[in-house]
Amino acid sequence: MSVLIKPIITEKVTADSEINNRYGFFVATNANKVEIKKAVEATYGVTVEKVRTMNYGPERKTRYTKTGIQHGKTNAVKKAIVQVAEGETIDFYSNI
Repeated sequence: MSVLIKPIITEKVTADSEINNRYGFFVATNANKVEIKKAVEATYGVTVEKVRTMNYGPERKTRYTKTGIQHGKTNAVKKAIVQVAEGETIDFYSNI
């Protein structure tokens, strides 16, 4: 199973990457900081200085339909903010 699921591309993370060399990723929920660091270094060829992780629990959702109320929840996710060495960048759009 892959450690990195997909990069986070939002206005906040993009601004942080331009200023502080920090990039965001959705990662596997069972991945630790060492595995995330190795995966980013192997995939993008950069030197990782720091990894910060956040666990988000599932959100509860309620839908009102003709047949009644349907309850459910979204999947739990884990995010990682990775800081790369000074002068190095990650280009997410290079393969497009």
